Amino acid sequence: MRICYIADGSSIHTQRWLNYFAAKGHEVHLIYWKTRPGYHENIRIHLLKRFAPFIWPVTRYFSFLQWNFRVRRLVKEIKPDVIDAHFIIDNGLLAACSGFHPFVVTAWGSDVLIFPRRNFIWKIVAKFVLKQAERVICDSEEVRKGLLALGTGPDKISKIYNGIDTVKFSPQRADEALKNRLGIVSLPAIICIRHLRPLYNVEMLVKAIPLVLKQAPQARFIIAGDGVQRAYLENLATNLGAIKNVSFIGYVLHDELPGYLASSDIYVSTSRSDSTSLSLQEAMACELAPVVTDLPANREWVTDGENGFIVPQDDHQSLAEKIVYLLKNSETGTKFGKINRKLIEDRAEYEKEMDKVEELYKGMITTPE
Repeated sequence: MRICYIADGSSIHTQRWLNYFAAKGHEVHLIYWKTRPGYHENIRIHLLKRFAPFIWPVTRYFSFLQWNFRVRRLVKEIKPDVIDAHFIIDNGLLAACSGFHPFVVTAWGSDVLIFPRRNFIWKIVAKFVLKQAERVICDSEEVRKGLLALGTGPDKISKIYNGIDTVKFSPQRADEALKNRLGIVSLPAIICIRHLRPLYNVEMLVKAIPLVLKQAPQARFIIAGDGVQRAYLENLATNLGAIKNVSFIGYVLHDELPGYLASSDIYVSTSRSDSTSLSLQEAMACELAPVVTDLPANREWVTDGENGFIVPQDDHQSLAEKIVYLLKNSETGTKFGKINRKLIEDRAEYEKEMDKVEELYKGMITTPE
């Protein structure tokens, strides 16, 4: 197949998706305005130019007009069998305006759960794109319900996960040198891997840390990720007297994540909104015990008290209590971890999920609507 993607080229999610199809011998094209190292050598990347400086929203509007004409020309030159646009609001609109069919749009979460509810123009755009697309891919039941609310026919929607490489993400990937560097060789480690911005509410975890340390002073916290709130969160940890037990390690390359996860004991996510969290699934594959906020997408993977704990949003005291419980009852965390590993193997193995996408593409080509 000749597959054309309009997707965020700087995202590891895009890269994993495209690399799979390139490795299988498909002709893969990527259209976007930025990229990242690590793409399969056979992927053809078409970079869009943008206006500089990139000032929201005026510059993005003019960039979109420019991109629209460029994308239409590229699609005519590429002559794909199918287009897959990742993220409904902007990339999906570019695909819809290209006039090419068949095309699938892959929802990422916020393009369904946040943007259309925040702005009526984005809602109109989302409805238009979803009407034009032959198929829609999502990765959680909450997003599926959001798509239905936007008028998408249920027969159009396929729930397919990004998938986890269960060889790469495994408890066997624990890294003793990394443990030594982080000072967690013989100490329990709690890890959080999220962008440091308000949506992910890492402040909730930082506020819980002093409460945990009162009962488990040996605990160490690893906060991986970067963002606009990093300096604020570091200052907060300092002011709360917890900074000595916290390592803000910044952005971690995806290839390095297995070592950090497998070297930890507990995974925490405090997000206020989410689709299926890839980092949660990766942590589960590494047999960690998760403590996550009460979101529908999290409940699809974590059953409170059976394979992890679910706590109310913005309730740092409940979060601290669950972390302390796991630290004092390590056998519970071990049990949760074993269950989680099997869940990922059964429901979200990378190649199995990508095979589903491949079959969806083939079906669109052979039986276009």
